[in-house]
Amino acid sequence: MKNITKKLIALLLTALMALSFVGCKEKDAVEAIQKDGVLKVGCKQDVLNFGYLNPDTSAYEGLEIEIAYEIAAKLFHLTPEEAKNQNKVEFTAVNATTRGPLLDNGDIDVVLATFTITDERKESWNFSTSYYTDAVGFLVLKDSGITKTEDLSGKVIGVSNAATTKDAVTEYLSEKNIEVSYKEFDTYPSIKLALSSGNVDVFSVDRGILSSYADDTTIMLEDRFKEQDYGAATKLENKGLAELVDGVIKDLISNGKLDEYKAAFNLK
Repeated sequence: MKNITKKLIALLLTALMALSFVGCKEKDAVEAIQKDGVLKVGCKQDVLNFGYLNPDTSAYEGLEIEIAYEIAAKLFHLTPEEAKNQNKVEFTAVNATTRGPLLDNGDIDVVLATFTITDERKESWNFSTSYYTDAVGFLVLKDSGITKTEDLSGKVIGVSNAATTKDAVTEYLSEKNIEVSYKEFDTYPSIKLALSSGNVDVFSVDRGILSSYADDTTIMLEDRFKEQDYGAATKLENKGLAELVDGVIKDLISNGKLDEYKAAFNLK
């Protein structure tokens, strides 16, 4: 009986130590950022209204940039404006291919980069409550003759590497018995260039992103499908940081500030 009791006590102590260790790691992630004095955020640099590096000011701007400053404000006990003025956020440009590895490697603390929340991705990273819902669409040249979904048959669609767009388009068009082919690119500007030069017939990604590449030469088709929620992502083991980030976004939703940011960047 004594041996059983000792074994139970040993198991309980081991479990408590493990929980304590996990708690320390979670706490350390937040404290490490506070000690470092800067929040490292992976963001887009080529998506107007979400994450865009303005060439005139050399400053990042957009909805996700403002959310980053809100998170930094919470971490450093400042106002978002103070966090911005004191350079409490260090931005790193990422794309669909690089954002995950940079997060895993610890090069960045948070990803705010039109990162769609999926069950599969939740197995690799923590995701916050959604701060924006978008849907996939199609951008084509005005003189392409493409005006409706059926016109996409046999066309070449440009999509981003490592994004969910290709699967979404394939599912959507297969239901309509429309066959297409794809070309994959590393960046959105390269897809737009391919569209303009005729190397692809269609540019497909979330409509909010497409709107930043629309111009006098293009039209966006009416298609709107596969709604997708964007969330802030953190390293899977950093539960404490994930909780803080999620709390900030929930606060922005409840106090109406998120809607104010969306309106400021013409996002519905």
